[in-house]
Amino acid sequence: MSLADLTATELLENYRKRSLSPVEVIEDVLQRVEQLEPHLCATYALDPDAARAAARDSEARWLAGTAGALDGVPATVKENIATRGTPVPQGTAATELVPALEDAPAAARLRAAGAVIFSKTTMPEYGMLSSGVSTFHHLTRNPWDLSKTPGGSSAGAGAAAAAGYGPIHLGTDIGGSIRLPAGWCGLVGLKPTHGRIAVGNPYPGRAIGPMTRSAADAALTLTVLSGYDPRDHTSYPPPPANIPRTPESALRPGLRVALLLDAGLGLPVGPEVTAAVTALAAAFEKAGAVVEPIPPIINRAMLDGLDRFWRIRSAADIAALPEERRAKVLPQIRDWVSTAAELTGFDVFHGYSQMGAMAAAVTAVFTRYDVILSPVAPITAFPAELAYPTDDPAKPFEHIAFTVPYNMSAHPATTVNVGWSATGLPIGAQLAVPHHQDLTALALAEYAESALAVQRPWPAGPGQ
Repeated sequence: MSLADLTATELLENYRKRSLSPVEVIEDVLQRVEQLEPHLCATYALDPDAARAAARDSEARWLAGTAGALDGVPATVKENIATRGTPVPQGTAATELVPALEDAPAAARLRAAGAVIFSKTTMPEYGMLSSGVSTFHHLTRNPWDLSKTPGGSSAGAGAAAAAGYGPIHLGTDIGGSIRLPAGWCGLVGLKPTHGRIAVGNPYPGRAIGPMTRSAADAALTLTVLSGYDPRDHTSYPPPPANIPRTPESALRPGLRVALLLDAGLGLPVGPEVTAAVTALAAAFEKAGAVVEPIPPIINRAMLDGLDRFWRIRSAADIAALPEERRAKVLPQIRDWVSTAAELTGFDVFHGYSQMGAMAAAVTAVFTRYDVILSPVAPITAFPAELAYPTDDPAKPFEHIAFTVPYNMSAHPATTVNVGWSATGLPIGAQLAVPHHQDLTALALAEYAESALAVQRPWPAGPGQ
C-alpha cells in the first residue's frame, strides 16, 4: 500500500513508533497528486514547497516529543474555507481575487494540531451546485469514473479523498455539500451539529466537516476541530465526553432506527440505492436494533420555499456585482436567479419560514427514534458536465430532499458507503442523529464499515 493511502490513525501510530516520517508521507501524497490531478482537477492553490517545509517542521516536533494531535497528517481544505494569503474565489470567475488575511477557524485548528495543509480543493459556482462545474476551476471529476461528477459543492474534497490525496479533507455543507460528494465517492462525510465546528462566517444551514475514507478518521478530525471561536457566534465548546464512541456502545439493543427510503418528493430513488440502504437496515436489525419504516419527513412546500429563499439571496449577491463581473457568472446560476424579481416579499418570508418548518419536522422524528437511516441521494453520480442532475436550472434541488432537512434542523448527519451500482459507482447511506450525538453517528458508520464489508480497492489510476 502506498503511504498516500494510509489513514490518519495509521499515520499517527507510525509516527509515534518512528517507523515513518511526515517528510516521506508528503512526498508520496504529492506524487499521487502529480499522477492523478491532470485527470481529476481536484486541487486549488497546491503548494508543494510549503507542504514539504511543514512536513519537516512536523518531523522535528515528533523527534522533540512535542507533536500535536494531527501532526504530519496531510490535509486539504475546501477553497471557501479561508487560508491566510490565498484568495477565496468561491468557484466563480466573478470573484475578485483578494488574498485572505487569516485562516478561518477550522483551518487554524488543523494547523495548530500539526496537520500539513498542502492544498485547497475545488468547488462549483458559489457552492450552489452538487457538481464540480465552475467558471473558475477546471471541471472536477470522480476518481471511480471520470465521466461522472464527484458531487458538490465539496467537489474537490470528495475527489481528493477517494483518490488518496492524503487522509483528511475539509468540506462545507449547506444542503448536502459534504454528504453528497462523500456518498458519490464512497467516503465518510460528516455534517456536524451546527456550531460544533466554528465556521467563521456563519449562515443558516452552513456547516464545516471532515471527508475521509474511514469513520475513525472523521471522528479524530471532528474531535480536533470542535470548539468555540469568537469569530463564529454560533459556535460552542465541545460536548461532554460520555457520547458513545464505539460501534458496540452506539449500536445498543433496542436502538430505535427510522428507515426513510422515500423522501416523498424529488427524483425517484433507484432500486440499487434502495437495496444497498436496506442491507444496512438489516444489519442493524440483526445486531438488535428496532428498525421501522417512516413516511417522508418534508414536503414540496418546504423544498420549494427553501428554493425561493436561496434564489432571492443569490440574486441579491449577484446583482451587487459590477456588470462586467456579473456576466462571468455561470449561465445556469444566472438562469436560476433570473426569476427572483418575480418573487414578492411574502414569497421570500414564506420561503424563509420553511427552514423552520423543516427543522420542526426533523425534530419531531427524533422524539420517537434515535437514528434516521436513509439514502444520501436518490441516484448515483451523474455526468460530470451537468450542473444539476436534472440539467434544469428551474429544478435544481430535486436530489437533496434526503440531505437538506438536517441543515435546517442543525442535526448531525454522516454518510457511509453501503454498496455499489452495477456500473461500479459507490452508493452511500446517511445516518442522522439527535443534536450533539455526532460521535454516535460516526460509531454507527464504523459498525457499517465492518458489518457490510463492501469497500473495494480505492481507485489506483484514472477511472480505475
